[in-house]
Amino acid sequence: GVEVGPQPQGVVRADTLDKMRKIVKHGLDFVQLFNEGKEFPPCTIEVFKIMEKVDYPRNKNGEVIAIIHPKLQDQDWQPLNSGDPLFLTLDGEAITYKGDCTVYPTFINEAAYYEKKQAFVKTVKVKLTAKHIRSSGL
Repeated sequence: GVEVGPQPQGVVRADTLDKMRKIVKHGLDFVQLFNEGKEFPPCTIEVFKIMEKVDYPRNKNGEVIAIIHPKLQDQDWQPLNSGDPLFLTLDGEAITYKGDCTVYPTFINEAAYYEKKQAFVKTVKVKLTAKHIRSSGL
């Protein structure tokens, strides 16, 4: 599957549709080249590994008591360091990130995740290394 976003629910955006078409085309090109016997050299790629789903701050009744901080909004995949703002309480106080390493939040303030009690997802960068591959079916 391919998920390209973010974009609001029920909205079709031309730029997002174009990105999806390019990703699918690259995937199909790879399959064709692989099936033709092309050998792909080893490679290393940087990816984001999901570490934790983070909920909104809540009171003892389970009610949300803070919103995403304006400095975090729309900052998917950007580094978040200890001391950076995460949430803004309804009283105007900032709640900051108190982690011991840099993380990369994503799915920040996505409407589809409110009911799942998810304000954002913390990810970390990791490097994956792939060996060379070639179709053995030729």
